[in-house]
Amino acid sequence: MAGGVVLSVGNLSTQYAWAFVGLSVVEVITSSLTVVIGTTLNYFLDDKINKAEILFPGVGCFLIAVCLGSLVHSSNTADNKIKLNDFSSHYKDPALGNSVPTMKETRDSKDLENGSVPATKKAKAGTAAFLIELEERRSIKVFGKSTLVGLAITFFAGVCFSMFSPAFNLATNDQWHTLKKGVPHLTVYTAFFYFSASCFVVAIVLNLTFLYHPVLNLPKSSLKAYLRDWDGRGWALLAGLLCGFGNGLQFMGGQAAGYAAADAVQALPLVSTFWGVVLFGEYRKSSRRTYALLCSMLLMFIVAVGVLMASSGHRK
Repeated sequence: MAGGVVLSVGNLSTQYAWAFVGLSVVEVITSSLTVVIGTTLNYFLDDKINKAEILFPGVGCFLIAVCLGSLVHSSNTADNKIKLNDFSSHYKDPALGNSVPTMKETRDSKDLENGSVPATKKAKAGTAAFLIELEERRSIKVFGKSTLVGLAITFFAGVCFSMFSPAFNLATNDQWHTLKKGVPHLTVYTAFFYFSASCFVVAIVLNLTFLYHPVLNLPKSSLKAYLRDWDGRGWALLAGLLCGFGNGLQFMGGQAAGYAAADAVQALPLVSTFWGVVLFGEYRKSSRRTYALLCSMLLMFIVAVGVLMASSGHRK
């Protein structure tokens, strides 16, 4: 018993180890769908201006990287289970010097995003205490949610994410001849304006809907509460600016050298994994097997990006 909460060895290790599988599956599925579907469609829509003998081996390298990523997460999950088993079997009482907050203390926090644990009590990255603290700080808890529902949402997101680049390709090059004779094609800048405007509208509709009708048992909110709460929103605005800037450059590159080659930017797990390791302490204190698989995955992503870029052609 710790802080009024029973820490069962089997339950603790199983619950929190599974809590870190969801994000892994998200990354693997969305990345693979995005590159395979989007790049293939863009290749045929662009009248095959990209070099197929280079492009599709690049897609193959990306799929190998995705498989390695799945192995990395599987190995890391096994490492987490070992850490949690050791932690729960040795945990006695917070008074003995353990820095992890109790579950009750974290649930009582009113700040769902930042928690209420003082910085001096933060657990070290890679430890079992860190894994538990991370899960308890999430506003949407992974544990207890339906895996099938999560996979379905992820699959749908991957399909949508893979389609926006081919749709932009059609908007600027009109391969299906939907424009009337004599009407000029949209420039990449005009099409990007409409793309950004539609993103803005969809974001407002979705956010307002989920504010008043939240999913996954989250508490209801309101537009007034949303506008009054600006804590941490600067990072969200920065994320939007960076995403918009990156999309704009991707579209300009696609118009110049082929959208299939421009899909090289979809190797975002390479960048996200790097930031995850450097900033967020992911894969800290993992096994040698996990580190070896992680390095192999990153290397294969680098090769895949280079090959996709090498397949670029010249638009007539």
